[in-house]
Formats: sequence, C-alpha cells, structure tokens
Amino acid sequence: MSKKPLILVTNDDGITAPGILALIEVMEALGDVVVVAPDSPQSGMGHAITLNNTLHLEKVSKKSEKTLKYSCSGTPADCVKIAVNEILDRRPDLCVSGINHGSNSSINVIYSGTMSAAIEAGIESIPAIGFSNSNHSWDTNFEASKKYVKKIAENALKNGIAEGVVLNVNIPDLKEKDIKGIKVCRQARANWKEKFDKRKTPQGKDYYWLTGEFVNYDKGTDTDEYALANGYISVVPVQFDLTAHHYMQHLNTWQFED
Repeated sequence: MSKKPLILVTNDDGITAPGILALIEVMEALGDVVVVAPDSPQSGMGHAITLNNTLHLEKVSKKSEKTLKYSCSGTPADCVKIAVNEILDRRPDLCVSGINHGSNSSINVIYSGTMSAAIEAGIESIPAIGFSNSNHSWDTNFEASKKYVKKIAENALKNGIAEGVVLNVNIPDLKEKDIKGIKVCRQARANWKEKFDKRKTPQGKDYYWLTGEFVNYDKGTDTDEYALANGYISVVPVQFDLTAHHYMQHLNTWQFED
C-alpha cells in the first residue's frame, strides 16, 4: 500500500476544464491522486444531489496516466459521494475542488458547486479545500495559482483541518510576482442585486436571462473581498453547521405556549 497521501480531486466546471487540469498537476506532486468530476459544467449548482435520475460513471484516464480519472453525470456533491462510496479503497487524506474559473468569495460560497463538493467532503470528515481563480475565462492562465495552491494543500496535509471546517480559497487574477501573499479572512457581507432580462421566442413566448450586479456592503479590511481587491489570496474557514448559535438564547424568550 502506498504511503503517499491519497488526494481526491473534483470540480464544478467539468473534467476537461483547464482549472482542474492545473489542480491535478499540483496534487500529483503531493500524493496519489484520484479524480472524480462532472462530465459537463455544473457551475451554480450549489449542494444539489441527484435523486430522481440515474448516475453514470465512466473511467476516462488513459493507461499511460498514473492518475485515475472518472467522469460522473451528476453534480459536484454527487461526485464526492460516489468517489467515497464506490471508487476509493480508503478514505482520502485530502479533497480539493477547483481550480474554479471565477471567484467564489463572499456570498458566492452558497451557490458554488466548487465549494459544495468540498463541503460534501467535509461532511464525510475528509479535510477539504475549494480553490477558485477570479478570472472566469476558459483560457485563464493558472500558472500563478499553482505555487499557492501547493503551499496551502501542503499545510493542510501537514496540519490537518478541524472537523466541520472547510477552506474557501480565492486567488486574484494576477501574475505571480504581483500576488502579495495569503490572508486568512472572514466572508464579506455582500450579495447580488439581481434582475431578469425578459425576452420573447420567435413564437412569442416569454423567457428570461438572470443578470445582476455584485454589491459589497462590507467596508472591513479583514474580508475576502478586501484581500482580493488588494492583491492577496483569501483563505476563509467555512462551516456547514448553519445554526445561528448566537441567536438561540434570544429565540428561547419567544412565547411558544398558549
């Protein structure tokens, strides 16, 4: 049995995306890698799982490749579930998701398929990190990201990640020489001001395109949005226990009895 760490790699942009190819390259230098990723883009899927359809899994790695690669017809969360239960013969030492084409900072963590895959691994008690680059382009150059992805993953393997915590890492779209470093941050208070672009089909039927503007209401200097805007990589520890513990005492003052 290999003594190298076992690293599960996944994403939401699909198994052929340049971002996941860059992530695989970095992880192959750190351990034994198995890839299970969607067979098509699944951006914005959040933590959706497949319940009413069958899942298909196909081995796509070539005999010459040392890394096992599987494409899955499901969501990013499905990919982690099926990897853990059907493919891997031992629990991974680390799960990494990405590198996403586009930022998943602030409120975007809620919608992100990239982060949902990492969170699904965290639910399985697997140390997990989601990596995203601020550039949405398919042709994004990930060379500047690789050095920092490796550094963060090495630290995770060495130090571990606390139970119930997953790391959300966002990398500004800069050349390596222009990245100032890494900052541990909190999630900025921001959201999308959304609107729908209403159009008509040639047959006269209405249809809609979701559009919107990202608005950052948070002026703090300790947030992920501030770090990214100022040339730093942001690392936000997120948790999947959504309980608002600070509000429980107040909620217990409500009168529930007649």
